[in-house]
Amino acid sequence: MAEDCIFCKILNGDFGTEFVYENEYVAAFNDINPKAPVHVLVVPKKHVSSLNELEDKALMGELLAAVKEVAKITGLKAYKTLINTGKEAGQEVFHLHLHVLGSR
Repeated sequence: MAEDCIFCKILNGDFGTEFVYENEYVAAFNDINPKAPVHVLVVPKKHVSSLNELEDKALMGELLAAVKEVAKITGLKAYKTLINTGKEAGQEVFHLHLHVLGSR
């Protein structure tokens, strides 16, 4: 956990955020500034700054499996998955997160 990371604080329960999905490795929660009717963020429970820093291939699989679970839970048949990597690509929170966007 990184002390100054908002996602680490969410994962730690500091804000009482309700998770859409959670397992031992990842958690998913609604984006507070949604860009689609369904906009969920899937984040690893261990702090990883960006996709460029992710070395754990098992965690990579957990993240993608979580995306599928989020789609199922939220009733999405079709959806877009987005990962911003680096400030120049639009990454605002430097804790790896996958956006799951779609409409019901």
